[in-house]
Amino acid sequence: MVDTNPFLPVSSSGGCYAAGPQATRREPIKKYLTIFFGLLAFCLLAALLIGNNGSDNDNVHENQHGSLASSSSKKPELLWPVSRGPAAGVSDKSNRLFANFNGDLPAFPWNNTLLSWQRTSFHFQPEKNWMNGPMFYKGWYHFFYQYNPNAAVWGDIVWGHAVSKDLIHWLHLPLAMVADQWYDKNGVWTGSATFLPDGNIVMLYTGSTEEAVQVQNLAYPADPSDPLLIHWVKYPGNPVLVPPPGINKKDFRDPTTAWLTSEGKWRITIGSKINKTGISLVYDTKDFINYEKLDGVLHAVPGTGMWECVDFFPVSKAQENGLDTSVNGPGVKHVVKVSLDDDRHDYYAIGTYHDKNGTWIPDQPGIDVGIGLRYDYGVYYAAKTFYDQNKNRRVLWGWIGESDSEAADMQKGWASVQSIPRTILFDNKTGTHLLQWPVEEIESLRLKINEFNGVRIQTGSVIPLDVGPATQLDVVAEFKIDKEALEKTTGSNETFSCSTSGGAAERGALGPFGLLVLADDSLSEQTPVYFYIAKGSDGNLKTFFCNDQSRSSAASDVNKQIYGSFVPVLKGENLSLRILVDHSIIESFAQGGRTVITSRVYPTKAIYGAARVFLFNNATDASVTATLKIWQMNSAFIRPYPNDEKFLKDLKQM
Repeated sequence: MVDTNPFLPVSSSGGCYAAGPQATRREPIKKYLTIFFGLLAFCLLAALLIGNNGSDNDNVHENQHGSLASSSSKKPELLWPVSRGPAAGVSDKSNRLFANFNGDLPAFPWNNTLLSWQRTSFHFQPEKNWMNGPMFYKGWYHFFYQYNPNAAVWGDIVWGHAVSKDLIHWLHLPLAMVADQWYDKNGVWTGSATFLPDGNIVMLYTGSTEEAVQVQNLAYPADPSDPLLIHWVKYPGNPVLVPPPGINKKDFRDPTTAWLTSEGKWRITIGSKINKTGISLVYDTKDFINYEKLDGVLHAVPGTGMWECVDFFPVSKAQENGLDTSVNGPGVKHVVKVSLDDDRHDYYAIGTYHDKNGTWIPDQPGIDVGIGLRYDYGVYYAAKTFYDQNKNRRVLWGWIGESDSEAADMQKGWASVQSIPRTILFDNKTGTHLLQWPVEEIESLRLKINEFNGVRIQTGSVIPLDVGPATQLDVVAEFKIDKEALEKTTGSNETFSCSTSGGAAERGALGPFGLLVLADDSLSEQTPVYFYIAKGSDGNLKTFFCNDQSRSSAASDVNKQIYGSFVPVLKGENLSLRILVDHSIIESFAQGGRTVITSRVYPTKAIYGAARVFLFNNATDASVTATLKIWQMNSAFIRPYPNDEKFLKDLKQM
């Protein structure tokens, strides 16, 4: 069935598709028993992406001509967000939906049915309240995360703790560390673990003191023989590092995993700033108690502001595998990644590390850290990697905040989730990008598959895909655009941008085209994930990958930005994407993960059995052929702490 009027209703009444049975849980996949180590210390300082899209304050409806228009909704109450974070020296963690918030945002009348649907099924999140890294030890992945045990907002930060055998199914454990000392009284913040040659673990973390001074502290397991690492001890001589001269007391945080230098010392870097120049300070140590600050910095970029959650790691130019953090030498490049406090995005660049003086130089200064490439062009922050030596891979995890109102978070009783862990590789085809892809373990949740081969999508058409309920999906798709149209289309000097283009409803000669996910039958709610090809006056083609939230929800108090960026498409490559849909989370990967977008969406109609998926082509000059595989996805087991001694004893012996 083809609808030649894009984004118009395919039916005047809802529910024209029979809802299939809900996916049932199955037993966890077999346990991974091999031992490997890794590190991911998750930065507390995760803040919500905020937007200023013109449709953000509007409800979506159909006008008399059938097209999508917007109108103001009723205002049962007004939302007045409270500032959270700056007083403690971190970025604002309140859910401010718009950069130019003026206090007149109406609250949508959410109910429990709508809010319950938003909770994800295969992404990690705490049982309740607010959250914001794993390591592998004695057969278990350990995830330590920034957590507020008291409310679904930022504040009262301690360390939550969960363990897993496969990065998918998780068991919650008791809190690992709480704010109970003068040097972390205002919060147990970012931490990074380092494995020593003798097998011991040391953990460095940022604490906020009673006077709100950011200091670095040392902790270690109380019982190294315990594979679950339930109890931790804080070094009695903490803090081990304080802000150096010239650094503000609230601009000194987030120590990295340590790596070995050529002199056999351990080296770390810590984020900071001087005026508006973001910097990463460098320290050497032999015992993680006494430190020597190096002259200069690892790197600095003017105008980027405070650097949070700095990550530093090597990537191989020749092999498709990850590298231990201490690896250096021929065939190795190094990545510097920072989370910018000013705009709450994660940026990275690839360059050359100089071991002797502890500095790093980007390969291309024009796309330096903070002014060039991002890990993710959506709602994604405070990401960090760890090396998984068992599978010779480097794994990336990021924090996905909320983009609804703080009032809604308080009503549902939780906020924030973690992304699906992603492998990360150097893209030696471009030489500038990293490739991110969901870890292979996520495929263990795949259930029924639906395949669609060679589906031709004419210009201006929408095609429903019969896959049953579309709340939990893994979608792999490839698109081929008509070559004759590519050649005949006249180029222009107009500049395209996903965020300012008008979204998927704005038609161009060669796009947009892609998929509508979390859509209802009438298409009054939909989230397009799509490509757009722009042809310049010189005849060159430039491809963009976008995600349009402007019609994702009828609610007024949610962020409805349009996300996206340029994606390199090399000669001979077809356009490809992968989408993971998990209730209110959409993670999208283009061209093998060169460009990635994560979205939080809050539909009010396209939920439960009413959620659908469609192909669409809103180009004016080119038809598109699509081939897809779409799997229904099972739910992961994320279980509460059992507090049962026999169960825990058996668990430790697994």
